[in-house]
Amino acid sequence: MRYIAMNNFQIAAEQARLFEERWQRRRTFLEGTPGFESFQLLRRETHDGTMHYASHSTWASKEAFIAWTESESFVQAHRGEPLPKGMVLGAPHLECFEIVGLDVP
Repeated sequence: MRYIAMNNFQIAAEQARLFEERWQRRRTFLEGTPGFESFQLLRRETHDGTMHYASHSTWASKEAFIAWTESESFVQAHRGEPLPKGMVLGAPHLECFEIVGLDVP
């Protein structure tokens, strides 16, 4: 069963452009990973002046996603320069979903 993992971030509005630029430059280490299908960074403005982002990855299965989280590629993808203080408001929040309904390309 296909699987979606979404990591949610609240970003200070004045830091949004810098956050997106850094995200575009980062290496994901996903290419060639068994079961990996796609990755997007989603954005929406909130009513309180913050920006809400979700990193959205699609996998062939839950098992493929879990295998990636236990791999050296995962460790490499999450290394690197820390984000500036005050950019991320609170801890990221991971949500995962199995695709159980209609999946239209």
